[in-house]
Amino acid sequence: MPNANPTQHGFLEHLRRDVLEVMQSLFTLDEDKHVLLSDVKLGVLRSNATQRHGATRWKRQPDGSLDLEVVDLHPALLVGEWRGYALFVLFHEFLHVVGHRAHDATFRDLERLWPDKAAAKQGKAFTHDRRLARARWHWVCPTCEQRYPRQRRGSGKYLCKTCKTVLVDVPVKDIH
Repeated sequence: MPNANPTQHGFLEHLRRDVLEVMQSLFTLDEDKHVLLSDVKLGVLRSNATQRHGATRWKRQPDGSLDLEVVDLHPALLVGEWRGYALFVLFHEFLHVVGHRAHDATFRDLERLWPDKAAAKQGKAFTHDRRLARARWHWVCPTCEQRYPRQRRGSGKYLCKTCKTVLVDVPVKDIH
């Protein structure tokens, strides 16, 4: 995994400070958890990731236990435009760090406590933005004009989700 550059590291540290402040206002973090979140290494995912926006990485020890290694965020989140969503993603990852490893009902209940509801719903928009940034092709429906950004040609193998017409490959460079 790539290391955060100094600018990214500074942005991540500001996010950490702000998320910890919100977490303290939502529920009481005991001293051990606060120290854990204050000290966990923050890093960045590979920039070509489109589906993953954050990750909490653990290292399995010989005895089977897990040691926290790093919390990574997508580097494209580390800009002003995506700051609100970046805060939510870091909050999500910090919930994993403090012991909620599974995305179960308890985890989702805690996740819903995040006060910026609009930012918490930006996941699909961020994924779409990442797909557009990586796309070399658009699979285009000739009937309804729906576009699906992709890295590879579809070669006529795929149908439009809406009207079931065969999608046509159009290079990104040809899209105006």
